[in-house]
Amino acid sequence: MRVTINDIKEMKLRKEKIAMLTAYDFTTARLIDEAGIPLILVGDSLGMVILGYESTIPVTMDEMIHHTKAVVRGVKKAHVIGDMPFMTYHTSSADALRNAARFIQEGGAQSIKLEGGVAVAETVQRLVTSGIPVMGHIGLTPQSIHQLEGFKAQGKTPESALRLIQDALSLEEAGAYSLVLESVPYALAKLITERLKIPTIGIGAGPDCDGQVQVISDLLGLYTEFVPKHAKQYVKLAPQIKEATSQYMKEVKEASFPTTQHSYSIDPEVIEDLKAALGGITTGKE
Repeated sequence: MRVTINDIKEMKLRKEKIAMLTAYDFTTARLIDEAGIPLILVGDSLGMVILGYESTIPVTMDEMIHHTKAVVRGVKKAHVIGDMPFMTYHTSSADALRNAARFIQEGGAQSIKLEGGVAVAETVQRLVTSGIPVMGHIGLTPQSIHQLEGFKAQGKTPESALRLIQDALSLEEAGAYSLVLESVPYALAKLITERLKIPTIGIGAGPDCDGQVQVISDLLGLYTEFVPKHAKQYVKLAPQIKEATSQYMKEVKEASFPTTQHSYSIDPEVIEDLKAALGGITTGKE
């Protein structure tokens, strides 16, 4: 049976920590699902880790729907969340409802995530009352990176910390079923978590959140240039992938791969008959 938003809420009540990961394709989603991860986010981070954009801002709805469909096809149990891309829910509640509905109807997701606090609370309420579960996201919100002047921790001053608390409370009141806290000081994240009835999912927000989310590419160590402060590489696949592909190229050049072990066989008599038949065929003009 697929994980529901009520299951996630009950995990907070049981004080059971919630693990969430991103996925962007069928194969990865299937493996994550089989590992038992209850929440899978098709994040707009795919713009950077899959599509090679400099930020999440260029990501379109069509790109998000495409990858959400792939993830959903690979999942049997986990709850799949579609990440609303930049400017798909800001212009009006009608636009937000139409785009969120695409994630559910076309993409097959079970809920959506969007960034912002008080400013989007009315939109969240509209979505929830229309039957679309919403996960909130406050703190460092990558879609607002230009306004935030870079990837910096948020809520470090009394004023900004109070705004984050107000954002969190407004999203809960609007009907969000959970809330991502990104790059928030851990003491503030703990305070917010204790004040909310809905689960908090931290990323760079300390150990006291109800759950944690990581980008799968960071967890698997697929990048060697930069590792975010909040990330832990549980395995370093980048050098292993490079080594495997280098070895493959070497064996192809040496003609040591493939061998007959990696090839299909045919009855030798068939080959002999073919040779005999080909021997009786003449080419060109007589």
